[in-house]
Amino acid sequence: MSAKREIWLDFLRVTACFMVMMIHSTEPFYLGGDGGLILSATDAFWVALAEGLCRCCVPVFLMASAYLQFPLHYSTGEFFKRRAVRILIPMLVWTLVYAFVWGEPVQNLKGLLFNFNYAAGHLWFVYMLLGIYLIMPLLSPWAEKVSKQELSIYLGIWLFTLLIPYVREWGGGIPPIIQAADGLPAQALFPLWGEASWNPFGTFYYISGFVGYMLWGLYIRRFIPNTRQKATQGLILFLLGFTMIVFGLLRRFSETGESFPLAGDLAVAVAWEVPITFCSLFVLCTALGLVLMFRRVFRSERSGPFYRHLILPLSQAGYGMYLIHMLVLAYVSGWFRSWLGLGADGVLGVWTTPVQILGTALCSFVVVGLVAVLVQRIPRVGKYLMG
Repeated sequence: MSAKREIWLDFLRVTACFMVMMIHSTEPFYLGGDGGLILSATDAFWVALAEGLCRCCVPVFLMASAYLQFPLHYSTGEFFKRRAVRILIPMLVWTLVYAFVWGEPVQNLKGLLFNFNYAAGHLWFVYMLLGIYLIMPLLSPWAEKVSKQELSIYLGIWLFTLLIPYVREWGGGIPPIIQAADGLPAQALFPLWGEASWNPFGTFYYISGFVGYMLWGLYIRRFIPNTRQKATQGLILFLLGFTMIVFGLLRRFSETGESFPLAGDLAVAVAWEVPITFCSLFVLCTALGLVLMFRRVFRSERSGPFYRHLILPLSQAGYGMYLIHMLVLAYVSGWFRSWLGLGADGVLGVWTTPVQILGTALCSFVVVGLVAVLVQRIPRVGKYLMG
């Protein structure tokens, strides 16, 4: 089994699962009130550090999935059948669980006809992933024949689209947040390259977004050799992306005000998150760097007992861990806050926030991992609950 399996992808998935929990453990320290809220300069630093290290988690998942599955290895019908069992059915099950656990069940169930439950905001990822899967069969014939030069051209155009959030700000300033008719906050965007009130589908619409990470998964497998030199380049890319994310966030925070606590409405929170948008240049750098490093470091010969008895089961249950982790993490985070206090005034002084972030992520990861692995092993039922 070890010889046929991409061992490094299992290590990568497990790491990305932990990164997701780190990100969600960090959010309470910069999102609060009506939008953004940071209590102290030390909190701002720890938030920037955690986001710089872990924000690449979602792109990493997509690149790993595309590395294995794109182009398709079987018929479109078989592909969708497998994805329905692996992805769609568990998502529907846990979506209903969240609808009854958090918020008003009746309203939640109504909303599920159109979108995910906003109380369980992490489920946005599954909807996006399903969209990527819908276009995989469409692009697979092209992917089977595409040359390195052709794929590089499309990736170059996609790389340009990662700058669009900054172009919008430069062209129109920080866009205000408007309240749409359905009550959902929506960002009023500075129109670019064909966008208008009657046409949101501008020049780069169809080649932007998360589809680029799918193309990167293909490019890495087909055209990037698994060498020590590429792993070193990956380390450099990761450090570059990490550094720029940290400085970008700290600069954004400093622009909000000169003294703490920093607070702002939803528009301020949106502006803070521009450097950590999943489809942004330096998040790509960290994601690409991490993939290149893991691909070299965790090769097939590393598949010892630690891999077989811990990493592999967690990787196989990784999707289930993602689905259920907020049921645990939210309560663990609240418990740490009540126990240690907040910010520099907490029990551990300036170390209160990093201990809370790391402690919440670690405790949640252990509990969620154990539950997901055990549930997945339930005969007949497990795969429909954990994927």
